[in-house]
Amino acid sequence: MTACGCGYASARTLDDVSGTTIIKKFGAATKLVLAIAVAGALVAGVMLPVVGGIGLAASSGATLLDDTASLEEETPPGVTRVEASDGSLLTYFYTFNRTPVPLETIPLVMQQAIVAIEDARFYKHGGLDAQGLARAVVQNASSGEIEEGGSTLTQQYVKNVLLYQADTDLERQAAVEQSIARKLREANLALQVEAQYTKNEILEKYLNLMYFGSNAYGVAAASRVYFNKKVETLSLAEAALLAGLVQNPSSLDPLSNGLENATVRRDEVLDRMAEQQFITAAEAEATKAVPPVLAPGAPAAHGCAGAVVGRFFCDWMYEYITTAPPMGLGLTSEQINEGALRIRTTLDPRMQTAGDQAVVSELAPGDQFAGLFTLVEPGTGKVRAMSTNRVYGTNPNDPAQTNVKLFTTPSSGAGSTYKLFVATSALEQLKGIDYTLTSSDPYLSRVYTVDGTADGEPYRVSNAGSYRATLNLETALYQSSNTYFVHLEDDLGSIQSSVQMGQRLGLWYPGDTRPERIIAENNGSFTLGPVETSPLLLATAYATIAARGTRCWPTPIEQVLDRNGEVLLGADGQPIVKNDNCTPEVIPPGLADTINQILIKDVECCFSGQTGSRARVENHQVAGKTGTTQDNKGVWFVGWTPQLLASVGVYNPDTPTSLGDRSFGGGLPATIFGTAMLPILRPFPNAPFPPSSKKYDDGNTVPLRANCAGFSVSSCQTTLEELGLVPVVSGTPVDSAFRAGTVAFTSPQNGSRVVVGQTVTIFVSNGALVPPPAPDPPPGPRPGPGPGPGPGPGPGPGPGPPPGPDPPPGPPSPPPGTDSVALRPS
Repeated sequence: MTACGCGYASARTLDDVSGTTIIKKFGAATKLVLAIAVAGALVAGVMLPVVGGIGLAASSGATLLDDTASLEEETPPGVTRVEASDGSLLTYFYTFNRTPVPLETIPLVMQQAIVAIEDARFYKHGGLDAQGLARAVVQNASSGEIEEGGSTLTQQYVKNVLLYQADTDLERQAAVEQSIARKLREANLALQVEAQYTKNEILEKYLNLMYFGSNAYGVAAASRVYFNKKVETLSLAEAALLAGLVQNPSSLDPLSNGLENATVRRDEVLDRMAEQQFITAAEAEATKAVPPVLAPGAPAAHGCAGAVVGRFFCDWMYEYITTAPPMGLGLTSEQINEGALRIRTTLDPRMQTAGDQAVVSELAPGDQFAGLFTLVEPGTGKVRAMSTNRVYGTNPNDPAQTNVKLFTTPSSGAGSTYKLFVATSALEQLKGIDYTLTSSDPYLSRVYTVDGTADGEPYRVSNAGSYRATLNLETALYQSSNTYFVHLEDDLGSIQSSVQMGQRLGLWYPGDTRPERIIAENNGSFTLGPVETSPLLLATAYATIAARGTRCWPTPIEQVLDRNGEVLLGADGQPIVKNDNCTPEVIPPGLADTINQILIKDVECCFSGQTGSRARVENHQVAGKTGTTQDNKGVWFVGWTPQLLASVGVYNPDTPTSLGDRSFGGGLPATIFGTAMLPILRPFPNAPFPPSSKKYDDGNTVPLRANCAGFSVSSCQTTLEELGLVPVVSGTPVDSAFRAGTVAFTSPQNGSRVVVGQTVTIFVSNGALVPPPAPDPPPGPRPGPGPGPGPGPGPGPGPGPPPGPDPPPGPPSPPPGTDSVALRPS
């Protein structure tokens, strides 16, 4: 009989742990002597407790040589299965490709084949087989070399358990050392195993533990690797081939070394099965007459590089589950690679595929610019897709490959998408959507400087395109006016509230120090989004708006089960997946509703000056915001419905590079969004956004009661200041029918709604439209000489031209019943 002591990875020198090669380093004569000595020692040890005939002490519960060692069995390392949200396979994580299965799943013919070739007396001995050992001694002595081992299946199982449990090289060496002490220890432990388990339990453990070559551990993995089928469907020929591999999987592996040796060994197995009457001689011969046929399956998905779909998602998922709570699950790599877990992720394969196709339809995999489509679910934080035109890999010769964490690493700025944070801050301060400002182009900030110092050069900003000088907050946000928003930052006094709004919405994780640094720098450019931004967290922040103020930190995990199919528990005894990643009302729902209603106008028909029209999705109401960084080095679009939100960024993640005229935020990114979301949203019903909030629409506004037209600039300034407003005099006189140097009009105009602290621009008349004075009347006829003086003088000269209008001597008076000194909410 041939024994096996193998079953470990080839890197651990499988040949050295084979029962037939224990002493193959010695010459034939030396091998014979040593074999007899080993056999004698084992026989002597075995025979000490014999009670009658050749029976073993194990049958009566005795132990060998009173060895007190015990086999501390650990569950063999298993394969962790990672699934998509629909249960389909994403990938496996494993150190050993092993899928334990119950014995009833393993065909009887497979059980018979392994018993026939490895331990014909398995069901008769008690863990040690003196009869088999004696036969092996005789066989080896007659042949002059080791041809047959004396280890039972139980002994082989013990040896492999010890080998798998070895943590150090010294322990691994001890598990396979060629010594009588090791053999005696294994023998004693085999007796204990036999006393503890039934024969079927031992056989099940053996078949799930042993190594079959080609990284296949256990018979279920082997049937997949060699025949691409489930273990329960193995045929006689296939079972015989697999059973033969256990003796020496390295040299017999038919995928690595061809079928010749494996076929010889298979035929040996069939002969043994016939000898032991598991099959007939005719069946054995008929099976041997047909050459074995392999049907190797595609390599099993392994790790993120081998994931079926969503490899960048997989990479982030692995980072998440190994990150300590509360921002991750805190699993160890050993738990993941050997714990036989079942991890259900949030990735939706249908959505991932739609995102993939949309990105590559606009950007080829080799393009220097990466397109990043990040899809999240508002209100849950579940990440449904991460699509890009990059390939997850490490080949330096392939420009399409990268293993950089593109979706989570802050890289490109996100442009005008940051205007959302300034607008939301202003609306929370009840400035209202009609907060009207008149901004020059270029606009020079009154608050912010180029270098951030108090006495530095004023920060200067221009619009990218043609904008009206006078805009309200609603229009300026969906049209994305740069000058308006720096002007708005001026009115807010600092960027602190806007940065903190970004924090609250989820633009940065807790503990990130960048917000404090940005606040300290107090750069007016914040609203233009020059800050390096994580695509995932940009989506998170906007999803808080979509979810009406509920912030949910992104998660890739639905559920984690242990090897027994039970919910995996953490050290606290609670499920490791807490589902506590959401915080309601980080901003009031009504505030979010108002923002959503404003940004619907950036996408939906038909609002003049909108920037995101390419993102429209038929039969769905979509809100959105575009963004373009300085010099077009990054272009962005964030679009959403109440059900799903996607951020789309296009930029060069390796070297900042201008896209030139190739795109802007409403171009490539909005197009990718629309292309992806059309199939993604098709199964969803249209979900209109809730109406805006009157509280945040109107804010703390009152009607402006200051009709400055025709009055002096100084008197107008005084009146506006008394009303709590901030007067700013435009440096460019305007055509007006009022006298030069007086006020032509204000922006906002008299009667508009304003809020305390708002800037009101005073426009000075150049008098160009003042009507010219009336001409002098023609002279009257001269009277002729009369007979003498008339009755007296006539009525005198005519009235002459009317004098020009003079402004009132004081500041404009408010209408009766109004207060011109302080504004009060209406």
